[in-house]
Amino acid sequence: MNVYWFLLLPTALAAYLFGSLRSTVLASNFVFHRSLARLGKGSVWLSNFLRLYGVPGLIKLALIELVKDLLPVLIGGWLLGTRDHAITGRAFAGFCTTLGALYPAFYRFRGGHAAACAVVAAISVESSLGIAVLVVGAAVAWFSRYESLGVIVGALVLVAASILLVDDRPAMILCVLTGSLILLRHLPAAFRLLTGREEKFSLKEDLSYKFDERL
Repeated sequence: MNVYWFLLLPTALAAYLFGSLRSTVLASNFVFHRSLARLGKGSVWLSNFLRLYGVPGLIKLALIELVKDLLPVLIGGWLLGTRDHAITGRAFAGFCTTLGALYPAFYRFRGGHAAACAVVAAISVESSLGIAVLVVGAAVAWFSRYESLGVIVGALVLVAASILLVDDRPAMILCVLTGSLILLRHLPAAFRLLTGREEKFSLKEDLSYKFDERL
């Protein structure tokens, strides 16, 4: 038992810290060399980012997010794999990464959607599970134009499909907990959706937003 704690603790710490990092901050400092936070928020941010950097820039940002979320999962799988529990290790690291993304210590425990973390964790446990979460969540978000609705539906798929597809019981429980954690974090968004107060996203260019040449 002591050996498992010795493996779980560094996995949890590394995964939570990686999850707490914001990909936009990393991209600002190491890729784009300008503050992406100054582009606005929500749909304004997305439309302004696409106008400045286009699809190639979006791909770079996605790769940063992928690497950030995948590294702790690989670490967890490797550490627990020494005790023949690689899948459980990846699922545990995915849960801790999602926890860090939702409640980051670096930002006063105010995080984002953590959708990418959940997808990476799901794919690392069972590829069909991750693909289902990604495809269904992305489709719902795209056609409804509600990003939060896509995340909520994706989390529901993660919970339900984990029970059906994941044979390893500890990994299945961890995947269910990951999805449940996202659902819990998005209760305010669910209430806004039910009351018609949630904002839709749009890719239309925000012409009123003023840019500084020093961005």
